[in-house]
Amino acid sequence: MNTSSNPVVLKLLPIVAAFAGIYLIWGTTYLAIAITLQTLPPFVSGAVRFLVAGTLMYAWLRSRHAKPLAGVNLIAAAWTGVLLSGIGNGFVIWAQQGIPSGIAALIITAVPVLVLVLDWAFFSKRAPTRMALAGTGIAIAGVATIVMHTHTLSGDVHVIHLVALLAAICGWSLGTLVQKRHANMSNVLSFTCAQMLFGGLFQLSLSIFDAEWTEVDLSRVSLSSVFALGYLIVFGSLIGLNCYLWLLTRVSAPKVTTYALVNPVVALALGAAVLDEKITALTLTAAVLVLGGVALVLFQDWRPSMWLRRKQPIAGAAAIVRGQNDGVGRDPC
Repeated sequence: MNTSSNPVVLKLLPIVAAFAGIYLIWGTTYLAIAITLQTLPPFVSGAVRFLVAGTLMYAWLRSRHAKPLAGVNLIAAAWTGVLLSGIGNGFVIWAQQGIPSGIAALIITAVPVLVLVLDWAFFSKRAPTRMALAGTGIAIAGVATIVMHTHTLSGDVHVIHLVALLAAICGWSLGTLVQKRHANMSNVLSFTCAQMLFGGLFQLSLSIFDAEWTEVDLSRVSLSSVFALGYLIVFGSLIGLNCYLWLLTRVSAPKVTTYALVNPVVALALGAAVLDEKITALTLTAAVLVLGGVALVLFQDWRPSMWLRRKQPIAGAAAIVRGQNDGVGRDPC
């Protein structure tokens, strides 16, 4: 079969590329955040990241359209900006002042579980399957293990850092579902641009409230922190976030959040290799619980017979492209 001329394959390739982007890029951002925090305050770096990324994106959109934000629901963009870029990302940055990058990534893995619960309670009202409920319980047990033994895993940790990380999970999960309702293929780039700007402004307000700008000494900012921040702007926001939000217009939210199964593995490996973060038996046990539970949630409708349907791969791909699998509990892509 000539895949280069097959319309389904051609439509599927951007989806695969976008998934690869969030799978790999976002796994590396935890390390980049840790390096940035070495000489830059958390909310200052987060504000710069999203304001610069949003401004660059606006300039690009403005070169293509006279009114790049026309048709964008700015109220919805503001809400999702605060929830995703503001709380979801900003609180992760702030929490990493006291929590290793790999452990933070493991806790964030619980996002698909919370997306499932929030979707069930407030959005689709679709009850999860027994497998999903079992996965939720296992994942929660894994997160609880990490939270209760954080001192053992990473030394002195203030409770406020854990609270901030849990708040980030809530913000990102809710923002994902709200975004799903308001962004579509025709306005996703403009919506993302507005969302990043609002998220950047929210983090800027937090940096002012926390008096972080008084701590900024440009002469002491390291080159590695500057490069790490640049990486976060280009890859974490302009590429990674756009891939994530674009996927939400094409694929169900639970499927998009499968990135949570890959990111912790990348983050743990990089944290250990670059920052000498320790990986203990307890860390691995908690990782197995969290990743196993999340896998049950994400693949709750999987059946062994699916692997036997060898004559229908293109039909399945077409369903994904058309966006028919748009709810929690549908067949995994």
